[in-house]
Amino acid sequence: MFTAPAVVYCAMIIYNGAMTYFIETYGCEMNRAESASIERIFISRGWTRAQDVQLADMAVINTCSVRGSAEERIFGRLGFFSALKKVRGCERGAKARSLGTAAEYAEKNGPVPLVLVVTGCMAERLLRSLQDEWPCIDYVVGNFKKHLFGELIQAAEEGKPYIFSDEAPAYSFADTSYEEGTFSSFVPIMHGCNNFCSYCIVPYVRGREVSRSAGQILAELELLGNRGVKEITLLGQNVNSYRDSDGSGFPSLLKRISRFLDETHSSIEWIRFESSNPKDFSDELIDVIAGDRKLCRGLHIAVQSGSDEILRRMNRKYTRSQYLALVEKIRARIPDVQLTTDIMLGFPGETEADFEQTVSLMETVKYESAFMYYYNPREGTPAAVMEHQVPLDEKKARLQKIISLQLGITQQVMGCRIGRTEKVLACAVSRDSSGELLGKTEQNERVAFACDASRIGTFASVSLDSLSGNTFRGTFKNSARIAILGS
Repeated sequence: MFTAPAVVYCAMIIYNGAMTYFIETYGCEMNRAESASIERIFISRGWTRAQDVQLADMAVINTCSVRGSAEERIFGRLGFFSALKKVRGCERGAKARSLGTAAEYAEKNGPVPLVLVVTGCMAERLLRSLQDEWPCIDYVVGNFKKHLFGELIQAAEEGKPYIFSDEAPAYSFADTSYEEGTFSSFVPIMHGCNNFCSYCIVPYVRGREVSRSAGQILAELELLGNRGVKEITLLGQNVNSYRDSDGSGFPSLLKRISRFLDETHSSIEWIRFESSNPKDFSDELIDVIAGDRKLCRGLHIAVQSGSDEILRRMNRKYTRSQYLALVEKIRARIPDVQLTTDIMLGFPGETEADFEQTVSLMETVKYESAFMYYYNPREGTPAAVMEHQVPLDEKKARLQKIISLQLGITQQVMGCRIGRTEKVLACAVSRDSSGELLGKTEQNERVAFACDASRIGTFASVSLDSLSGNTFRGTFKNSARIAILGS
């Protein structure tokens, strides 16, 4: 695993007691959780969030490296920050077009440095080269040095450069990822991946699997309950691989969490989790979900392909028939479950027959929704150098075909739920109507219904009356605490 540069210098700034930060987050839910943890450090030290990145004292870009397109987007942002720092520094020839706010700020206050920090998976992958290629970056912080953000921020307050040690990095979980005022929260429980799917860069930038202790997890849940949080999402690159120090696995953790929430009379009523690998989705886990109404009936189980040959080349470690058998068991034990998935098209060597196997699997399983994308080579992974790479135009054509297929399946599956009454968590005022709220069911379906904004952050009983695109339109019934609805 790469190590951080021994010395990284940042611009000198003067601490005035009201410093501002701005965080941009790209990629997965784990990145969002880690950004929330970084934000809590800023807040604890008296910093405030800048309303505009052009006015921030420190900007943090939390990056993704799963697909090349994600990295290209970051490179584009680095171009923006390079120009922004020149304007903020009143450099001769700095181009202020589209940076008027920063130009006005610098004209009024003189040169005002901006400290730029790049962290996350792309930072880890390009740890040695990123700063050389982009001098606008003051710090590159890999995934295994995020626990040093407090020290880095303190150095910025004091106007000093921060010096990274050469100590071998080890991943450290933050105490909490809670965002102030929210009623839904991410809770990381494990980090890294040992699976080494042939297309995936995650094991190289996140490292081997590390599980958070159950005691630490419960301590965070106590804090979240005290803050009135209503739902949590347990996060990990593969949550099914979770192992506590005593050797107990993910099903045992779920049972322990549920007991804890009952014993503490916690405000938390819903438990979600992601991501799950089909090969580790055990019968015990299915039974735990079936027997506990706190565990939401929306499960995301990535299949990636319906072809045994492609699954073998991907190193997914399960077959088509094993995946379908898992789906059958889940639906037999949890009748009200809704399934979502990830599907990759155009993997090296994928033939038309392989593609049709994926199509037929989608038609068989009938996912409520799917994240669909075509294969994008990642440097350093086995798949990037495999023979028989599929032409881009063919990948795009196959992707469009399954998108059209899934749109129809989604309408069919969601249409079958019209007429039911469901427990819904009211999340926000609808962008389409100030008199409506947008909420979600435990299956993670969106529901728009007329209701007062004071209900945001509470559970409600809502009838699902019709379907508009992929959003239900419903009627508010009441806000009573509901144990089981829609059965």
